Amino acid sequence: MYNDKKIIVIIPARGGSKGIPRKNIRLLANKPLIAYSIETSLKSKYVDKVIVTTDDDEIKFIAEKFGASTIKRSGKLALDDIPLDPVIYDAVKTEEKSCKTIFDFVITVQPTSPLLKTETIDETIEKLSDNSNDTIISVVDDRHLNWGFDDKEKKYYPLYEERVNRQYLPKTFKETGGIFATKREFLSENSRMGENINLIELSPHESIDIDNYEDWWVAERLINKKRVVIKTDATNEIGTGHIYRGLAIASKLPNHEVLFLLDEDKKLGIEIIESYNYPYLTHKSTKNHINSESDNSNSNNFNSNSNSNIDNIINSGIFIDNKGDGNYNDDLMEKIKEYDPDIVINDILNTSYEYISLLKKNNYFVVNFEDIGDGAKVADIVFDALYEHQIPSKNVYSGYKYYILKDEFYFQKQKEIKKHDSVNEILLTFGGTDPNDLTRKTLNAILNSKYNGIITIILGLGYKDKKEIKNEFNIHSNVEIFENVKNISEYMYKADLIFTSAGRTMYEIASIGVPCICLCQNNRELTHTFANAKNGFINLGLGKDINEEKIIDTMENLINNTNIRIEMNKRMLNIDLKHGFENIMDIVKNKYKKHIDIVSYSY
Repeated sequence: MYNDKKIIVIIPARGGSKGIPRKNIRLLANKPLIAYSIETSLKSKYVDKVIVTTDDDEIKFIAEKFGASTIKRSGKLALDDIPLDPVIYDAVKTEEKSCKTIFDFVITVQPTSPLLKTETIDETIEKLSDNSNDTIISVVDDRHLNWGFDDKEKKYYPLYEERVNRQYLPKTFKETGGIFATKREFLSENSRMGENINLIELSPHESIDIDNYEDWWVAERLINKKRVVIKTDATNEIGTGHIYRGLAIASKLPNHEVLFLLDEDKKLGIEIIESYNYPYLTHKSTKNHINSESDNSNSNNFNSNSNSNIDNIINSGIFIDNKGDGNYNDDLMEKIKEYDPDIVINDILNTSYEYISLLKKNNYFVVNFEDIGDGAKVADIVFDALYEHQIPSKNVYSGYKYYILKDEFYFQKQKEIKKHDSVNEILLTFGGTDPNDLTRKTLNAILNSKYNGIITIILGLGYKDKKEIKNEFNIHSNVEIFENVKNISEYMYKADLIFTSAGRTMYEIASIGVPCICLCQNNRELTHTFANAKNGFINLGLGKDINEEKIIDTMENLINNTNIRIEMNKRMLNIDLKHGFENIMDIVKNKYKKHIDIVSYSY
C-alpha cells in the first residue's frame, strides 16, 4: 500500500509462447524466467498482491512455488491474437471478487523482463500516486538516425532533420513492455490507458524484453554479470606493475562491471587509470607499512658466478611475512560497501588480517595478488606468480602459471634464434619507476663495452629523470630513448638482447623468447624465482651491487656465444605463459560457486 492506495501486480504468462517454446518456465541462469518478475514484485515495499494469470498448470505450479498467487484464465484469453487488456481486466476482476476488495493501482509486469528492478516498480507507483498521472509506461531511450519508406514513391527518406551524433538527436522513446501501470478507474476490458500519460525511463539493461534466443543470451549474460572492485595503486616507490595487472584483468572481464579503487594521494595510479578510461573511485590515503618495491633486509643476496654456462646460474627464494598492518581505513571500507561488489581483488602487495577479515565479514569474495601479508591467511584465494611460496597453503596458488600477460603479448610473434644470428639491438627496460636508476648504470656499461649496435631504452611512466637522461645521452647516435610506450612487445621482439629487472616484465620477455639479463632492483626481487637459468634468464643479482665490469663481461660473453642464446630462447618458449588468466579463472569460478553456496545457506 502507498498513500492508502491498494496496489496489485498482474504478471501475464501463458503457456503457448512460440519464439522460445515454454519460455516462461525455462531456466534462465538456473532459475525459471517467470521467477524473476515474481521475486522483483514481491520485494516491493508498496505492492499488496502479486498475481500470475495463466492458462498453464505447470506455470501455475512454479509461480506458486516462488510466492505468487495465481488465477487460471480461460483458454479463450490465451489465444495468440488476444491483447493484454482483457487478460489484465479479467485477472483484476477475479481477484477483487475473491478477496472482496477494490484495488486502486493496477501494475502489469511482464515475465519477459527479468532485469527489471524492484526500485523501478516502487518509483512507478510513486509517480502514479501523483494526481497529474493516470498511466505510467516503461520506456527506453531509442534515439537513432532512423529512416522511413514511402510506399507510393518507393524510396527511403530520413526521419531526422540533421545528421548528428546520437547524443545530440532529440529524445525518442520505445516502450519496453516491462511495466504498464494504471489507476483502477481507467482499466476496462478494452483499455488500460488513462488520459494523462507519463513515462519511466529504464536503462538499456533493465529494458531487455526476451522475445528470441538472442535476447535470452544477452539477459543471461547480464544476470551473471558480477560487480568487481580492483584495489590497487601506483607510485614511484611501489612501481606500476600492480596497476597494469589490474588493467590486464579488467580487459578480460568485458561481461562484468569493474571499478578501480585508488588511494587519492597516489596520483600516478590515478593518472594511469584515467588514461585507459576505466571507472574509478578514490579513497582517503591509508597509513600502511607496505615495503613494496623497497629493500627488505631479511632477503638473501644471490649472484651468478659464471656467465659462460647458463645451467650454473641458479636462483632461490624465501617467503616474506609482512604484517601489512594499517593498509586500510574507514573510508576505504565505506567505498567498498557503497559499491557493494561481488568480488574484491586486492593487488597491494601485502594485506592486513583485519582488512581481509572485514571484507569476508561482509560476504565479499576476496582474491589477492602477490599478498605476503597476514591477510593472505583469510583471503579466499591468493595468486602469486612472482613468489614461489615455501609454506604450502590451500588458498595460495603460486608460479608462472598464474601470470596474466597484457593483451598485446597474446598476439605478438615469438622470436626464434638461429645459429648465425647476431646481436644488433639491445633493449633496456627497467619497469615503471626504476628507483635505483639501473637504466643509466646499464647504459653506461654498454657504451663502455665493445658493442656498437643499437641501444633502445624504454622509460616507465614513473621514471624521475626523463629529461636529464635524454640530455645526457643524446650525443650517442645509436641510443634511442622512448617514454612509456603502449606497444612494448614490438620493441621486445625487435631486440636481440634485453636488460631488465626481476619484476613482471620478465614474464613478458619469456613469452616472446628474447635472451635476457636481469638486475634486481631490491632484495625483494631476489625472491622472484622465475628469473633463473631453468627458465632461460641470466640473473646477476642485486643491481646496485653489480659493477660495470660484471655487466660488460656478462653481455659480451652472451653476444659471442650464440649457443647459449639459442638455449635461453628455447627454454623461455617451452614455458606456457598464454593461459594464466584461464588458469586463474578456473580456480576462481570453482571457489566462487562454493562461496555463493555457503553465503546462500547462511541466509
